[in-house]
Amino acid sequence: MSDTQLTDFLAACGERIEAALEAWLPPEQAPPAKLHRAMRYAVLGGGKRVRPTLVYATAVAVGLAPAAVNAIACAVEMIHAYSLIHDDLPAMDDDDLRRGRPTCHKAFDEATAILAGDALMTQAFLVLARDETLAVGPAVRLAMIDRLAWASGSRGMAGGQAMDLEAEGQEIDLITLENIHIHKTGALIRASVNMASQAAPELAPELADRLDRYAKCLGLAFQIRDDILDIEAPTEILGKTHGKDQAQFKATYPALMGLDAARQAAADLVGEALASLEPFDAKADPLRWIALYIVQRDR
Repeated sequence: MSDTQLTDFLAACGERIEAALEAWLPPEQAPPAKLHRAMRYAVLGGGKRVRPTLVYATAVAVGLAPAAVNAIACAVEMIHAYSLIHDDLPAMDDDDLRRGRPTCHKAFDEATAILAGDALMTQAFLVLARDETLAVGPAVRLAMIDRLAWASGSRGMAGGQAMDLEAEGQEIDLITLENIHIHKTGALIRASVNMASQAAPELAPELADRLDRYAKCLGLAFQIRDDILDIEAPTEILGKTHGKDQAQFKATYPALMGLDAARQAAADLVGEALASLEPFDAKADPLRWIALYIVQRDR
């Protein structure tokens, strides 16, 4: 992988998802205008776009055009944005900075931020239900909605956040920490890959299973790298408050394993993810690039 290949792919995916999100978000002047401005503020013009990029990369790996999965990419990014809005609220992580600028509740107010998160969550399912460019039958579309709902709710991301809050200030072991992040971080990353593979119904089940294994490993590697960056990266690069996990006495991989062991754990998980892609040809290279990027990124 060259830096240029990855940079070009990330840029192309970023432009594609930005245009797709712009098309699906309500205009900011449409009533209720304040709510719509908050939704757009939280979603547009920032972020790593890891989840939609995984959607596009998986589509390429299974022989689909990226444009065929715009709806999926929009849906997962809207769910991700809603989760960040709510995570940043005073009742949860109580953060003032996200993506290098004030969090949604600071830029607007807490009530508007809560409603913006709620509206983005429901907008994600509206996109999956209505987007005519998603060329799948009703049964597959329903399966995608089911997959995203499961990944977002109490058995996925929201459940992981609840477990994370309950664990604050508590002594937990690595198995418990991994279970938290399989749900909190990993579930939506996994759904991003799974839903893109669902868009290719003729994909062999064993290959879909390989992609799922890739995504599961990648989700944990992503979280370990996030934990490391919370310690090592300054606020101005990280785009959110440096040292927040330590300040809130959160259990993290470096805290339980040490920094060197955490780095090795992330590298091992990326190795497993790459091994899962062995049956795929060069069309899966973007997935390979993303796996390496996950553990090398600085924000």
